[in-house]
Amino acid sequence: MTNRPMKKECVKGKFVIANDRGLHTRPSTELVKCASSFKSKVLLFYHKQSVNAKSLLGILMLAASKGARIGIEAEGEDAEEAVQSIIDLAKNNFYIKY
Repeated sequence: MTNRPMKKECVKGKFVIANDRGLHTRPSTELVKCASSFKSKVLLFYHKQSVNAKSLLGILMLAASKGARIGIEAEGEDAEEAVQSIIDLAKNNFYIKY
């Protein structure tokens, strides 16, 4: 019996920033909490930049404003769920009410 490593799944997705103030500290914090709840490596892409979705400073460096299209790429055993959870979070305006 051989121990074959599990095939790492790579899943991609996109979301649009709908909140008026863009991806500032509070929504970025929610995004980090969400991404950190998964084992998969999760990256965000915007304007030729890629950052770790589990890094608050990384996300803030994207300086994404309202209407920005953010790409997501997750790799790992729970990649599908990670991408879908982040898309759902964005659809719910990161649970932030102004």
